Amino acid sequence: MTIGSAGRHALLAALLLVMFLAAMDSSVTATAAPQIMDDLNGGAAFSWLFAAYVLAVTVSVPLYGKLADNHGRRLVLIGGTALFLMGSVLCAISWSMPSLIAFRFVQGLGAGATQGTVQTVVGDLYEPRERGRIQAVLASVWSVAAVAGPAVGGAVAQYGNWRGIFLLNLAPGLVAVWLLVRRFPAENIRASTSKAADWRGALGLFLCCVTLMTLLVQVGTAWPWQSAPSGLLFAVLLVLIVATVRTERRAIEPIVPGWVWRRRELALPGVALGCLGVIMTAPLLLLPAYAQSVMGLGPTAAAAVLAGMTFGWPAAAMFSSRLYLRVGFRDAALTGGVTVAVALAATVSLILSGAPATLFVVASALLGIGLGLLQPALLVGVQATVAWDGRGVVTANLMFCREIGQSVGAALFAALFNAAGNHGIAVDTDCAAVCEARVAAGLQHVYLAGGGFAVAMVLLLLMMPRIPPRSPMARIESRT
Repeated sequence: MTIGSAGRHALLAALLLVMFLAAMDSSVTATAAPQIMDDLNGGAAFSWLFAAYVLAVTVSVPLYGKLADNHGRRLVLIGGTALFLMGSVLCAISWSMPSLIAFRFVQGLGAGATQGTVQTVVGDLYEPRERGRIQAVLASVWSVAAVAGPAVGGAVAQYGNWRGIFLLNLAPGLVAVWLLVRRFPAENIRASTSKAADWRGALGLFLCCVTLMTLLVQVGTAWPWQSAPSGLLFAVLLVLIVATVRTERRAIEPIVPGWVWRRRELALPGVALGCLGVIMTAPLLLLPAYAQSVMGLGPTAAAAVLAGMTFGWPAAAMFSSRLYLRVGFRDAALTGGVTVAVALAATVSLILSGAPATLFVVASALLGIGLGLLQPALLVGVQATVAWDGRGVVTANLMFCREIGQSVGAALFAALFNAAGNHGIAVDTDCAAVCEARVAAGLQHVYLAGGGFAVAMVLLLLMMPRIPPRSPMARIESRT
């Protein structure tokens, strides 16, 4: 069944709605977190309110990628969206913090279907020359969510009840499911006798992610870095990784096939996107705190410092297809990577000089431009090297690497921010001055570390083989 222009537009609208639900969730929930903590008496479990969701998304992305290749994108998207909506309803009726955390995990399992599968369907629907424009639209969804999420969450928590933030998902979610059922054409899935589920690999991946997330949440807060529990947990993580890799090598249908990591044009972009995930966390988590503590801006104005990145990313993504069609995927990604490194270096110089907020907005825009050029080139370039029945796996692997990078970056930069901020600051009677100095020192070290990851990312991109800007396109209705 061939999908026409009108059907493709309706399907894209459904994809955008699904993506918007996942993009809004974290920012909306973060704004209402104080009310949730007060109502459910769950202050001690605050971190897990978000970690459970991130864990579920991270561990499920590669699983959905494999399912999408074996059983089709339609089933994964509709089932994942329905699971997300069920999790949202359960979160709204939760009676305690443990129950809310458990239901957030269910919600995250549904959201994991959107992270890679939406990008995979875009790869099925659009030629490489069109995907830059679509990537810009998808990036705009995240930008709108970043701005609207805190406002919506704050309004619901202030004038209503925090449970309402989860019920807000129902209307757009049901519209998305309706559009997917009506407009997503049936897929021609070839029968295969080798599609046994890799449950051992799934369990190993889950245990690795749980251990990593526990390490990131607990170490540096509940446990010191040099403590026995931290060392033991790190050792357990290494053992689990080795065991999972060995299990996947023996599996008939591994969740992440070995060929994904044996081919340089697939493996290197994955690691590079992991570095990108790390880098993204620095401005998102810490730049608003610097704007409030050092520049003296209010919460709204402090959030506006990130506006440059919010609008620079989709604008550059819109231009990215012209660039990678002209110079190739590797060189387009390199252009973005170098721009990211320059933006981070510029931000460090602004911190050292005590520059005004307007210059930070410019540096933030430059960072967004670099990210907007980099991610589409890597994503579309990787999709251009595989056919329909491998596109779900490789796309999900890229999203998985980025999710892991963001989780590691959040924990690493938070620890570095605290350590650098407390080091070398003399006790002073002027508490405000001490606070400003600590925040400035912490942010400076975080951006320097981010610059190190940017350099590593550029080196990885230099080792990438050149991929011509064409794709073995297989329309969504057929795998052949």
